[in-house]
Amino acid sequence: MLIDWFTVGAQALNFLILVWLMKRFLYQPILHAIDEREKRIAAELADATVKQAAAQKERDDFQKKNEELDGQRAALMSKATDDAKIERQRLLEDARKAADALTAKRQESLKREQQDLNDQITRRTQDEVFAIARKALADLATTSLEERIGEVFTRRLHEMDDSAKGVLGEALKTSSDAALVRSAFELSSEQRAAIQNAVNETFSADVRLHFETAPDLISGIELSANGQKVAWSIAGYLASLEKKVGELLIENAKPKPKVEPKVEPKVEPKVEPKVQ
Repeated sequence: MLIDWFTVGAQALNFLILVWLMKRFLYQPILHAIDEREKRIAAELADATVKQAAAQKERDDFQKKNEELDGQRAALMSKATDDAKIERQRLLEDARKAADALTAKRQESLKREQQDLNDQITRRTQDEVFAIARKALADLATTSLEERIGEVFTRRLHEMDDSAKGVLGEALKTSSDAALVRSAFELSSEQRAAIQNAVNETFSADVRLHFETAPDLISGIELSANGQKVAWSIAGYLASLEKKVGELLIENAKPKPKVEPKVEPKVEPKVEPKVQ
């Protein structure tokens, strides 16, 4: 078989031309496009890395701010809780003080009402006792109540025991002022003279006396000197009565124990057998 070298050479030349054309117009643009694409991808990756770093930084900043806000919120909540506790305690204290003040005011009001009631009872009792005493003395004697009181007082002076007489006598001697005689009513000149004589005889001395009226003695006479005194009045008897009345009022003011009603056991009626 004969080889056509011209044909072989032409084909080889054609192949070389084809390779050059492919390299010039096909392979080089493809390589250039690939390089450009790689560069673009690298640039995008670098930009993405930068953006990712920025996003991570923003995320860290956001998380830090959240933590700071959480801390501030916890601090504010703790402060608000403490302030609420303090305010609650203050309100409770104010309410307790108001309740105590109201209780004290109520107790004071009740005490005043009880005192007013006691005063009314005392005054009413005094009026009744005075009326009965005056009528009884008027029926039993021809002298008035005031005269009887003067007589009772002078008799009490004479009947003083030695101890009381010594103490009052020493007070009369050491006093630079006149002894004071107070009476619930105006004493007559005869009554004053009788009391003066009784005092002089009792203490064996000429005692200076000053007389004055004191309605608060409640139908009585009182002799005082240098802090010592001897007296007789209906007030002493009324004091005992007032004490008993006060005790009775306190006893009645106490709450009565609640008595539960006694429940009787239920008894079933007994049925007698009927006799045929």
